[in-house]
Amino acid sequence: MIGKTRQRKKATVEEIFDAELGRARGILRWPPPTGQFRHMRRRPPADLEPWIDVYWMVTWDLPHPFLQETLPHPNVHLIFENGRAVVGGVSTKKFSRVLEGESGVFGVRFRPGGFRPFMNTEVATLLDRVVLAKQVFGADIEKIEALWRASAWQEDKMIGAANTFFRGRLPEADKSVQVADRIVKKIFEDREIKTVDDLVARTGIGKRALQRSFNEYVGVNPKWVIRRYRLHELVERFNAGQPPDWAQIALELGYFDQAHLINDFKSIVGQSPTQYRDGLLAE
Repeated sequence: MIGKTRQRKKATVEEIFDAELGRARGILRWPPPTGQFRHMRRRPPADLEPWIDVYWMVTWDLPHPFLQETLPHPNVHLIFENGRAVVGGVSTKKFSRVLEGESGVFGVRFRPGGFRPFMNTEVATLLDRVVLAKQVFGADIEKIEALWRASAWQEDKMIGAANTFFRGRLPEADKSVQVADRIVKKIFEDREIKTVDDLVARTGIGKRALQRSFNEYVGVNPKWVIRRYRLHELVERFNAGQPPDWAQIALELGYFDQAHLINDFKSIVGQSPTQYRDGLLAE
């Protein structure tokens, strides 16, 4: 596990993550300029990896409110905060949340497709929705809710409780879960996949079958996943300080032209790429 504490202006920022996970992607705004901020990301044990992708926890102690923004991944989350647990489906919009005072959140990020065995219906029914975790997991989830209230944000206790909880509910093996996860991973890793036709060519699965599989297991269509990961790539380039060549970037990310790229980015982020980049440079 990698841990890194750094001073950013007057803020103390601690990032803890298992080495194989790498740095978090899709973060539009970095931690606040003042106060304390901690972000933990850990892998689950091997027996839970077919369904669970990451355990994560964010805690903060801030003297001033701070607007945290991200471009969500194509994953379902189980989230513990303020004494209750909720399930959040894939969010097609930008995630925005004002962090203030002293608080924290613990989450379970499921693999693409990995949440489907815990539901009685397709994952697309959760798209852009948040529901009480009891609606999915029953009253037993209240035991972990109580632990979160009493544990003073102790990550090891929360991870241990989550491991026990899900080991008592291991679904039967489902090849469709593995296929959905593998296809989404391929989109993430293969930057030459810019369209659904590219995905069809690389997987040998037809468009209609891909659409049905993604609707059932991932919760959002393949085109959305491709676009979201390409926008993640653009944000990563900005964060790395790379000078933009808009025409070339649009081509590399699979857009018809730079105008389509700019409009797509602005429709989700609320700023043009140039405005967003200038904001990063000003921080």
